[in-house]
Amino acid sequence: MSRLMEQANIIGGACIMVLAGFFGQYWFLFLGFLALNIADWLSGWQVAVMNHESSSSKGAKGVLKKVWYWVIIGIAFFIGFSFEEMGRKLNLPLGFMPLVGWFVLANYLVNEIRSIMENLVLMGIDIPEFFIKGLDVSARLIERGANGELPKEMGKNENH
Repeated sequence: MSRLMEQANIIGGACIMVLAGFFGQYWFLFLGFLALNIADWLSGWQVAVMNHESSSSKGAKGVLKKVWYWVIIGIAFFIGFSFEEMGRKLNLPLGFMPLVGWFVLANYLVNEIRSIMENLVLMGIDIPEFFIKGLDVSARLIERGANGELPKEMGKNENH
């Protein structure tokens, strides 16, 4: 049993190392987004089964849609970091550009959670109202932040 736990720790550590190497120190956000993608697809499939509307072509479209979310996130991060680097070369203040990727990821995270909650409601599962309202507030704040409209006390991090 000890040997099995040791192997599981090695494999887990290797997976985390690869994720951290590829996605950086915030790898867990991307892993969480992947988990939400899977949960949303599964909950949508369950709703389709319950409504006798399940089909492999609809399921494949759902998976493809999730793949395109990842492409859009990748493009957003590429744009952000590319423009930041160009700003350095041209001596322009473009250090904020990586935020583009983070805003896109945050928006998709909220949308995936909302979609899962909608599917759960369709399955007859009660969702606390404060949770739904909290997602709405989060979505609005993300949108306002992307538009540069956050109040000063919310827009700065006093720890840094």
